[in-house]
Amino acid sequence: MDLRDLAYFEVIADLGHMGRAADKLGRTQPALTKCIQRLEETVGADLFERTGRGITLTRVGEVLLSRARRMREAMEESLREVTDFAAGAAGHVAIGCGATMGEYLLPQICRAIIGDAPGLTIEIQIGMSGVLRAALRERALDLAIGPVLPSDEQEFRHEAFGIDEVVVVAAKNHPLCGKPLTINDLASSKWVLPARSVAMRQWIDNVFEAHGLPLPVVQIETNSITTLPKLIADTALLSFTSTRNLHPLRLGSQLDRLMIDTTTMRRPLGFVTRRDGYLSPAAQRVVALLKAKGRDFLDQITLPGMTEAPMPGVIVSRAERAHKRVRQSH
Repeated sequence: MDLRDLAYFEVIADLGHMGRAADKLGRTQPALTKCIQRLEETVGADLFERTGRGITLTRVGEVLLSRARRMREAMEESLREVTDFAAGAAGHVAIGCGATMGEYLLPQICRAIIGDAPGLTIEIQIGMSGVLRAALRERALDLAIGPVLPSDEQEFRHEAFGIDEVVVVAAKNHPLCGKPLTINDLASSKWVLPARSVAMRQWIDNVFEAHGLPLPVVQIETNSITTLPKLIADTALLSFTSTRNLHPLRLGSQLDRLMIDTTTMRRPLGFVTRRDGYLSPAAQRVVALLKAKGRDFLDQITLPGMTEAPMPGVIVSRAERAHKRVRQSH
């Protein structure tokens, strides 16, 4: 059954007149007559009967008209869906995000995506940077949002839209709080830190090593510093976390930042995608949104006590340079 024949049949049925249908469709009456004949041969029954100067549907014609309309509507809906998908207004996108950005930045991003493309579905994975990079390689994620790592330069496409500061923190009643300090004052303390595979752990280790100090003694190793505020607050342990977590409604109610510039890690925040991987229209739409509004999203969650700094090209460059100087002096 020819879909064009069905489309012509629907117009003829609606107008009830072969001549008017021919005028509307820009076809000759003989051509439309042949169209109806082909359909009647296919279904094995008459579709129209003459009534005066016009034509009306037979019972079989009424059934076919109903089905033809359903088919047309399904085709139109399918076309809209495909068009929306191609434009990124529908489809699916898988986003990875760190815990801090997942809490403060991701809700704004998702709200903007849904407002711009209500048909799009979103899958979210919260994890450490290494886990998210592995998921990108395995194509389980379309993009990751959070710190841009030095290693991303070689393997991934990336774009930064802001800066994050990661600082040493302690319980508000810790003996080191409220004092002028240097990194040497931290040497005897014990810590809550993420695993050595995590970039921020590597950074703080490098800084201690560059200053000729033993590496931080890790008493508790965790994959989520933000889940342990009470533990840190109730012990003498130090930790290393983003200043964005020090809001009074979060860790800031229990923890204080130790003001040591040497141990302040300034890292670019942005998004990372596969360098040579396919990005669906939906994922491209999210990337375009982050390029256009990522800085605005981040500015909306800037918290008291945070400072802006020039965006570093390499996150650990300061520590690495210091490390080289120390080694050269031996």
